[in-house]
Amino acid sequence: MKKQQIDHILSKMLESNDNVSDLNFTPGKPLQVESSGELVAVGIDPSFEILTPFQTEIIALNLINNNRKLSETLIREGSCDLSYQLGDKARFRVNIFSRSGKYSIVLRKLETKIPTIKDLDLPKAFYTMAEEKNGIIFVTGATGSGKTTSLAALLDKVNTSKSVHVITLEDPIEYQHSQKQSTFNQRELGADFDTFASGLRAALRQAPKIILVGEMRDRETVEIGLTAAETGHLVLSTLHTVDAGQTINRVLGMFSTEEERQIRIRLADSIRWIVAQRLLPKQGGGRVAAFEVMGTNLRVKDSILNGESEGKTFNDIITTGKAQDMVSFDEYIISLYEEGKISEDIATSYASRKDIVGRGLDAIKSARGQTTTNIDSLEIDRGYQGN
Repeated sequence: MKKQQIDHILSKMLESNDNVSDLNFTPGKPLQVESSGELVAVGIDPSFEILTPFQTEIIALNLINNNRKLSETLIREGSCDLSYQLGDKARFRVNIFSRSGKYSIVLRKLETKIPTIKDLDLPKAFYTMAEEKNGIIFVTGATGSGKTTSLAALLDKVNTSKSVHVITLEDPIEYQHSQKQSTFNQRELGADFDTFASGLRAALRQAPKIILVGEMRDRETVEIGLTAAETGHLVLSTLHTVDAGQTINRVLGMFSTEEERQIRIRLADSIRWIVAQRLLPKQGGGRVAAFEVMGTNLRVKDSILNGESEGKTFNDIITTGKAQDMVSFDEYIISLYEEGKISEDIATSYASRKDIVGRGLDAIKSARGQTTTNIDSLEIDRGYQGN
């Protein structure tokens, strides 16, 4: 199978549906695309009714394109990441992985235009983040929740307003930033550096003001990231955690018990913001992002240093931190419902605390003059004979 044939298949899959975000090649299944969060089979000519292991392996080898390092990584670790350019139509982040000795492939379509904070309707705190001079900002969430896109919008704001040197360490490069006010040097894992830790260590000698680390995957990367933040750099990174509390615990969990106190002190001094995001099904199709935003203040530092306690949980601090542009998931979900972006069922099912969201939804429905209960009327049971 030649590159032209691969490109033909990818083009047809892209054009098959609206809002295509991923292309999926799995043995035993037809060609599939993810459209608005749902996998949809794609029929093309020549037909691929069910992909064979041989076909997916041939496609994988074509995407790897004789890159020895990628081939070795795939054999040694069972998966590898790369980027792929489909002419002038699209760029993809590609993951090839083995399962039971067979290869599957997922291609994530990358947007070519960098969205702005306003385009994405991100929380107001993102404008403040763009003005930070040092420290660490974590953007967290599950795979595919839009972390990279949010960080790209944040860096684009920096790019249009500040003349600073920005180094990004990515796996792979997704959004390609143009040279505006800032000077961007974007480096790709595998092609330009071996590990995030080595790339981050090298970045400290490259005179950046801002360093984007694609993911804090291990203790060494976190340690160097903390050092960078402590020496006057602004470090942006991601973690696969669901909220602020879990983010702090994930970082602490990378270190031994003996080191915990010292790491708590360093985190309390370094963390500026933690943003967690999730994608929710949107009314009328598509998806919409919900956010939790926690900035730093004395109460946050105290909770990082000494751990959460009754009345001093991160959720409590966020709920009382509206003046500092903090917002909890539940508050954000209520606002999405009020704006008509999500349904009541979705709001309830994605809530962290269903009682709080339930009261919030009831208040909105009452203000609209809608009923807040399913009980239409109460009536005495006349069949009951009392003594």
